[in-house]
Amino acid sequence: MLGGAVATAAALGGGMVGVAEDALPESAAFRRQLGWTGPDGVVPDVPEGRVTRRRVTSRATRSRPELVTVDPHGIPAGQADRLPVCLLLHGRGSSAYGLVELGMARFLTQAVQDGVPPCRLVAVDGGQASYWQGSGGVDPQRMLLRELPGWLGGRAPRAVLGISMGGFGALRYARSRAVDAVAVLSPALFRTWTDARTVGVFRGQIDWQADEPLRHTGQLKVKGDRVGVWCGREDPFHDAAREFADAVHPAVAAFDHGAHDDGYWRRVAPDALRFVGERLLGKNA
Repeated sequence: MLGGAVATAAALGGGMVGVAEDALPESAAFRRQLGWTGPDGVVPDVPEGRVTRRRVTSRATRSRPELVTVDPHGIPAGQADRLPVCLLLHGRGSSAYGLVELGMARFLTQAVQDGVPPCRLVAVDGGQASYWQGSGGVDPQRMLLRELPGWLGGRAPRAVLGISMGGFGALRYARSRAVDAVAVLSPALFRTWTDARTVGVFRGQIDWQADEPLRHTGQLKVKGDRVGVWCGREDPFHDAAREFADAVHPAVAAFDHGAHDDGYWRRVAPDALRFVGERLLGKNA
């Protein structure tokens, strides 16, 4: 039953729940109706941070993705240019701007108002279903590692926060670049090839094994005390997230009730941003 649930969540990506999941008596949809998945998070009623959007040219992905930058409200542009950068990686079916629609520009303002050291958030389109790994000559990881710093004026991100598919990508990124913090929300990890093949992204079992974060926990270029994991108990990726946490011993391993949806991600976003900000400690990138 896990494989089918994982396929449903992975195929839909964001805050939607599939018909197949609705039909299961113990499904997250059923539990949500009874209030068993916990309260939905609320976007704070504060000014949105300064959001800039522009198109860039990526040879690595053979596309012109949108690059979105979010600075905390009230910090002048010149000062914000010197803030450390946290890379945001979106989930399947979403986009760079989809993270702004989720509320991250307001969550960032609230975090800074609450005393969290400020940082700049940067997101870039990684493809609707890429899992932030290469296939067919298109390589989002190469875009992040080689092209993104140039788009940011030579500054590489010092932290990475990923949601769902973006969690997979964030952990893959942290195998290639040392960062000060990694935060993953409902990371879309696969314990078996049977589960992984259902999303129709990986070219084969060997390619999946080469990228799957659960298969390379010892290769992260970041220590466990710089890693935070959040995943709801009703999330189909819960068991895989638990397995990852057991392997890397993260500083935060939060497994409260929650589904694989926007309501849960909005609930834990403040904690994830605090985790990142405190580990960046206001460093310049």
